[in-house]
Amino acid sequence: MPYVEARGRSIRVKWWNGEYILDQDGKPTKKKRYESASGPEVGIPFKDEDEAYKYGLDREYEVRHGKHIPRASRQTPMDEYAWTWYEAADLRPRSLETYKSMIKRVIAPDWNGRPVGDITPIEYERWERSVSKRYSDNYASQLCSLFRTMMVDAVTKYRLRTDSPIVTQKRRGRYVKRKVRREKKHLPIEPIHQLAVNAHTLWGYQGWVYVWTVAFTGMRPPGEMFGFQRGFASPNWPASDPDKERREEALSRYKDLHALRVQYQVYRVNSQATLASPKYESQRTLVIPPFLHRMHEAVLAAHESPFVFLSMAGLPLLGTHFNRVYWRPMRDGADERTGRFGRPKIPAVPEMAGQDIYRLRHWHRALLDEPGADIAKVAKEARMGHELPGMEGAYSEVTLAMEERISEYLQSVWEKQVVATGLWVPSFPTGLPSGASDGVSALFSGLPVLDG
Repeated sequence: MPYVEARGRSIRVKWWNGEYILDQDGKPTKKKRYESASGPEVGIPFKDEDEAYKYGLDREYEVRHGKHIPRASRQTPMDEYAWTWYEAADLRPRSLETYKSMIKRVIAPDWNGRPVGDITPIEYERWERSVSKRYSDNYASQLCSLFRTMMVDAVTKYRLRTDSPIVTQKRRGRYVKRKVRREKKHLPIEPIHQLAVNAHTLWGYQGWVYVWTVAFTGMRPPGEMFGFQRGFASPNWPASDPDKERREEALSRYKDLHALRVQYQVYRVNSQATLASPKYESQRTLVIPPFLHRMHEAVLAAHESPFVFLSMAGLPLLGTHFNRVYWRPMRDGADERTGRFGRPKIPAVPEMAGQDIYRLRHWHRALLDEPGADIAKVAKEARMGHELPGMEGAYSEVTLAMEERISEYLQSVWEKQVVATGLWVPSFPTGLPSGASDGVSALFSGLPVLDG
């Protein structure tokens, strides 16, 4: 039973919190651990002894039913809890880097010193409105999502509070129009061609091939494109695959087709370039049309790096400011340059204004969805690195005939919409050094690999 004591104008109630005091060896003794309170909330005293007694009874009820949160746990500062949560989180390295940045920049400073158990729904709503005003819609949404995950774990895993301060309810009051995705307009091949021409002016033959590789494979930029290695490119793969079983199976299946392997993406983890599995663990084989295979042969013949695409300085692309130095001049145009680093004027591509390079991946999917493509849904989803849900995904299979159709269709698009229409195509580079083809070190990078 709770014990109430009155001292002058103050009233205090004590109750057993269900725990026992530990000895020096960490073993529980027979001494009970008690908690106390001088009011229902911090700074608000009890009106009388009866209110204090009922308050103690409620706490003991929570103890008996496993709902009691020790006061010391409730008083854990939010910034301290955020970093504890981060260290215990079992997530992909890229996600951890993102969450670390959000905690450091926003969550820890905004909630500095505020006890986790004392955060109220009103406080959260004020904070949510604050971040929506300070940051972009996408970043604010990510911040709120991370905070929501932390609060759920605070309730279910770490028992720092009894419920989440994030209350969801039906809309009421001022109507806010639901955000919709940006409308995608039809994108013909001519703007893609102009991007490739701009890339050739800016970056050379590698830039030309880079644009067409994203547009005709749907590989995810920048991670999968930056991590695309010589050993997994069609001129070498599948004979170069280090996995014996996969190599033998692929040699038999793709003897009459050109194919590349999306095995890794590359990004920085703790400031170190690292190879990791593609998004959603979507390692996959992509058949490619003959024209793209010949382009990759020319690119690989120009250098001996383990990576297929290099920067203007001949270094891995991960170390570049890709959007600022490469993508924006390709998309928005750039003035003429003279002197040592001279180049012609680069025209803007109006159809791509404001778009990022990921739009080329979407264009590839739209290309596969064309009525004349006649490509099975399971083959399209597999090519994009997605899985079909439900029974359809469990029983569907990408057949060799489907892949042959993809290769033929993509080649026909190139011949009909680029070659036959007279769009400019650069000559294959000549007089280039032969690419490295012997030895694992020449085919694959020596970067550390993360499987998660």
